Amino acid sequence: MRPGKPVEKGPITLRPVEEEDRELLYQIFASTRVAEMETLAWSGEATEAFLRMQFDAQIRHYRQQYQQAEMSIVSLGPAPVGRLYVERRADEIRVVDIALLPDHRGDGIGGELMRRVLAEGRATGKPVRIQVERNNRALSFYRRLGFRVIQDGEVYLLMEWLPDCPAPP
Repeated sequence: MRPGKPVEKGPITLRPVEEEDRELLYQIFASTRVAEMETLAWSGEATEAFLRMQFDAQIRHYRQQYQQAEMSIVSLGPAPVGRLYVERRADEIRVVDIALLPDHRGDGIGGELMRRVLAEGRATGKPVRIQVERNNRALSFYRRLGFRVIQDGEVYLLMEWLPDCPAPP
């Protein structure tokens, strides 16, 4: 689908991550690292081993740092298409991770999910924050939604959306 095209394949729903989702979650994770992996002259086996190790490390990190996060599988109609991890804290709503399978990027699903999270932020009066790699293609997407950089790190930017921000497009 083309960027900005409305979703037409069914409702976007969320359900809790289950142990059986591990391979799907790995496929989503690996799909976000394709460009990075293409720059390396590694064998397929070495790439796979590295990505599996990184995936396991990410899961451990999320479980340690975001113990109260709601970890969800995103579905379009009956088909799982991504993941959304959100932790609701006393002082903020933290989007821990949002990722979609490549065939579903740019067709409005991410925008719909983020608009839902921002609506929750507006309703609760809480800022919404997300940490984004500085070279992430989605950076301009977050800026269009009204996020601004509040902390500039070496690799990551911490971005924030405030409840008094105009409604996202």
